Amino acid sequence: MKVTRRKALARRKLSTTVAPETHRYLGKLVKDGRAGSIAEAVDLVVRSAQQAQKRARLERDTAAYFADMPAAVANEEAKLEATLSQSVDEIRFDE
Repeated sequence: MKVTRRKALARRKLSTTVAPETHRYLGKLVKDGRAGSIAEAVDLVVRSAQQAQKRARLERDTAAYFADMPAAVANEEAKLEATLSQSVDEIRFDE
C-alpha cells in the first residue's frame, strides 16, 4: 500500500500510545509487508474493523428482514432458494 504525496497531505496527525501487544501487531503488519508503515498498519486495521461492523450490520438487517417476512413472501423465497441451489449443482467449478 504505497502512499502518494497527495494522499500523504490528506492524512491527519494522530499522536497516541497503544498497548505493547498492539504495537507489536502493527509492527508485524509492516514487517510482513502488509503495510508500509505503522500509520498504514493502523489504517489497515481500522478499515478491517469498519468492514466487520458493516458485515455484522448486514447480517442483523438480513436476519430481521427474514424474521419479519410474511409467509407468502417466505414461500416465494424458499422456491427461489431451491431453484438457485439446483442451478449451482449444475455448475462445474473444476472446468
